[in-house]
Amino acid sequence: MRVALFVTCLIDAFFPEVAKSAVRVLRRHGVEVDVPRTQTCCGQPAYNSGYREEAREVAKQLIRAFDGSACVVTPSGSCAAMVRCEYPRLFADDPEWRPRAEALAAKTYEFSEFLVNVLGVEDPGVTFPARATVHASCHMTRGLGVKDEPLCLLKRVKGLELCPLPYREDCCGFGGTFAVKMAGISAAMADEKIDHIEETEAEVLIGSDMGCLWHLGGRLSRRGKPLRVLHVAQVLDGGRE
Repeated sequence: MRVALFVTCLIDAFFPEVAKSAVRVLRRHGVEVDVPRTQTCCGQPAYNSGYREEAREVAKQLIRAFDGSACVVTPSGSCAAMVRCEYPRLFADDPEWRPRAEALAAKTYEFSEFLVNVLGVEDPGVTFPARATVHASCHMTRGLGVKDEPLCLLKRVKGLELCPLPYREDCCGFGGTFAVKMAGISAAMADEKIDHIEETEAEVLIGSDMGCLWHLGGRLSRRGKPLRVLHVAQVLDGGRE
């Protein structure tokens, strides 16, 4: 099976190690991975800020980049939700681009969702001895509807002890441009989330969206907390950073 990896702009610019881990894990499960060089941002920052026309122009380039791909996988629940849930709405009144947007939406999967629901992976075949807790991002759970797939995989990682996170459903306060426009509220929401993370006595915080993990990792660092912060793909890659 061959898939195209939608890296996302955040991972490309700041966390390329996450994309490398995603590629290694996919290859370990027998998947050939292509990374189209013409891919861009999905347009979510502009879309969420009300700049619909600008978001459409960015989205058109992403659609072109994956036109020839049979299946698209991304290590971001948020960007997968943008493509799958919002692209059809973004082009609802465009007879030329709506079918192309719907086609991309139909073949796009979040990373853990693809492993569990498409490949049927039950045992990721990896060892990572640590005590960890898992952050569930809003767009992935409430937007995309992907809730259990990361946990299904993480529960089978040998040596990994998962600690339930109190108020797991609460937002971390990132929200893309929300963190910039409402910095004080955003930081307060992160601090509340971190208080709950500390209650678990975890050594590692795991998530599926680097926006959330970047935000929480920054607040953890400012508070002098030595927790490791890893994407699910990195844990399934044996904890490589």
